Amino acid sequence: MTASGISPAAVETFAARERARFLERNPKSVRLAERARKSLYAGVPMHWMADWSTPCPLFVERAKGARFYDVDGHEYIDFCLGDTGTMFGHSPDPVAKAIAEQANNGLTTMLPGEDAVVCGELLAARFGLPYWQVTATATDSNRYVLRWARAVTGKNTLLVFDGCYHGTVDDVMVRCRDGATVHRSGLVGQAYDLTEHSRAIPFNDVAALEAALAKGDVCALLCEPAMTNIGMVLPEPGFMQQCRELTRKYGALLIIDETHTISTNIGGCTKLWNLDPDFFVVGKPIAGGVPCGIFGCSAEMAERMAASRKSAQQDSHGHGHSGMGTTLSANALAMHCMRANLEQVMTQAAYEHMLPLAKRLADGFRSLIAKHNLKWSVTELGARSEFQFCPVSPRTGAEAEAAFHDELQMAIHLYLINRGILITPFHNMTLCCPSTSEHDVDQLISTLDGAISDLLAIPGARL
Repeated sequence: MTASGISPAAVETFAARERARFLERNPKSVRLAERARKSLYAGVPMHWMADWSTPCPLFVERAKGARFYDVDGHEYIDFCLGDTGTMFGHSPDPVAKAIAEQANNGLTTMLPGEDAVVCGELLAARFGLPYWQVTATATDSNRYVLRWARAVTGKNTLLVFDGCYHGTVDDVMVRCRDGATVHRSGLVGQAYDLTEHSRAIPFNDVAALEAALAKGDVCALLCEPAMTNIGMVLPEPGFMQQCRELTRKYGALLIIDETHTISTNIGGCTKLWNLDPDFFVVGKPIAGGVPCGIFGCSAEMAERMAASRKSAQQDSHGHGHSGMGTTLSANALAMHCMRANLEQVMTQAAYEHMLPLAKRLADGFRSLIAKHNLKWSVTELGARSEFQFCPVSPRTGAEAEAAFHDELQMAIHLYLINRGILITPFHNMTLCCPSTSEHDVDQLISTLDGAISDLLAIPGARL
């Protein structure tokens, strides 16, 4: 029995039809895939790009707003949006203009410009933390914040939630299994035992949270305010406030990673729910699609960070390296684009457009589930929503994972791609941007209705 209630045999019949359709309608992508395998590992510039539902990679020619176009000339409505990397649409005009402006004025100098000052002021005003640093990615931001947390607390153990997503920081690649912390499955080339200094517990479990913190060795709890990568999991009422209270009680810091949940509100869940973190992280959408990450800290953290740096410098006789920063961090191009994005793209008006559309989409998912008498559920948070193969929205990462039916999910995604719609891969999450229209939302609902109808028409589809 699968969590979805749909027969694996029916899914395979359905998927086989869609794979054949994809190969027939995308000859240029097929040829490029064959060519790419001779020079690119796995035939793509980053190996996970080969893990989508398509039988070969779908090659993109251009993208703008809520649309992209493949090399075979097909147009797509994009509800993935670079998995939040282009949360406000592809190539927003102000960001495109900023790129052109900066192109002949220097891309990187290892020195700040006025844009950096303006961005710091805008970030402080928007998110409520006074001091900011700029990195190349959210992974970098999380890695550096973790280093600061260990430095200022003198403790080494990181606490995370089971099923968390914080980029590719080594320390977060753990899961909780039967109450014990273990390595995440599929982890490649891990040389040391991550469980020595990382601890994973279930989301929404206050007792487990307090027990983990009560050991007294936790430097920080690193968390998303709502889980978004294992499948969307929302916090139960008051849970995030208890995270703040209990971290303070046991001398640990609270790090809020809003790289995905920034789609909730102009100030993120942090501002909306008054989370009051010690550190705050955002990555991919902050510069309008140009690689960039940021982290902010409280005034107290800034003082403790300065003391830690002074102590480290004294220990090294004035020489050494903090272990933080890359040459291209806070480069001039990224700073100019971040300023344009914060001032002109990532605005209150943008959220006022996105949020009602996401609500319309979530309601449409619910209507389809009821229409087809499926035991599925819908989880929504701000501009994103997701349908999940379980009757009630999950409350932990383990529950979200148990609801997976990978073959069904990939078959549905491929059906949508073959009809000009893209949603986030690896689960069923969608995101609306300022260029998304009501017609786009209705088109997704109508096409998904067709997918479910075709699937259920296969004999023996229902279990």
